[in-house]
Amino acid sequence: MLQRILIGLFITAMGWMMVWKTRWFEDMLGPVAWAEQHLGTTAFFYKLLGTAVMILGFIVTLNLFDIIIGSFIRSIF
Repeated sequence: MLQRILIGLFITAMGWMMVWKTRWFEDMLGPVAWAEQHLGTTAFFYKLLGTAVMILGFIVTLNLFDIIIGSFIRSIF
């Protein structure tokens, strides 16, 4: 349980870093052509990606993965 919480907090922190230090990620990873064409800027793409990573980290931390993903899969099938 403690390991899951620590991993989830680490994932959340990485997502927060992507949102907070977007320019650094853009310099290190480079521009994304798809994001430039469809979203306008690569920075916006990295901010969206960081937000998604933060949400995933919260899901892991709070052990909601089975509830959220399971109900989504059941609704599809």
